[in-house]
Amino acid sequence: MQNKKKVIYIIEDDISINHGIELTLGTEFEYQHYYSLKEIEKIELADLIILDINLPDGNGFEYLKKLRETYETPVLILTANDTEVDEVTGLSLGANDYVTKPFSLMVLRLRVKNLLSISNAMTNEITNTTYKKKNLFFDFDHLIFKKRDMEIELSKTEIRLLKYFTQNEGITLSREKLIDYVWQNQQFVDENALTVSVKRLRDKIEDQDEKIIHTVYGIGYVFKWE
Repeated sequence: MQNKKKVIYIIEDDISINHGIELTLGTEFEYQHYYSLKEIEKIELADLIILDINLPDGNGFEYLKKLRETYETPVLILTANDTEVDEVTGLSLGANDYVTKPFSLMVLRLRVKNLLSISNAMTNEITNTTYKKKNLFFDFDHLIFKKRDMEIELSKTEIRLLKYFTQNEGITLSREKLIDYVWQNQQFVDENALTVSVKRLRDKIEDQDEKIIHTVYGIGYVFKWE
């Protein structure tokens, strides 16, 4: 059976660049072309987003910030702003990679393939483990996560983070180890991304009066019941 093509959203108001990207990446992907933020819909269908920062109806950084509240779709930023501040801003808001204009289309193609391979690996590794304790049940093989028999929704990053925690229950894990495991040596991962992911995971699995993920100041975190 033929594998389903990955879907790439190209959000770029320059028509020639927008379609030039599709020609460069080739026919192995499906594409949705957008020239402004108001046109974008059904973002959950995208496997990768190529996002221009300067759009006619808004700032791509603000869109990225809003996107990351719900989705962890890989995002590659395109921008003419070749400044360190813009690069840091984009990456700290959750972008996975950053390319400045003018850019090499061949390099862009390689970076797109790298981001998609990382995303695939994150999905494939979340398997073959179950965890049950007190009011929590996690089935990593079937991607079922429950708290008091009520299913909870976790992102891919949260699932990988939770799996690593449960596999190392009671062991203090450094921030560096967690970042390496969850993001698989991906470049430009801001440490704030880990802090945000841990907070979201805590909000979903912990009770107000019972902490499970504990901060070990100056080192990292430990998953243990107390």
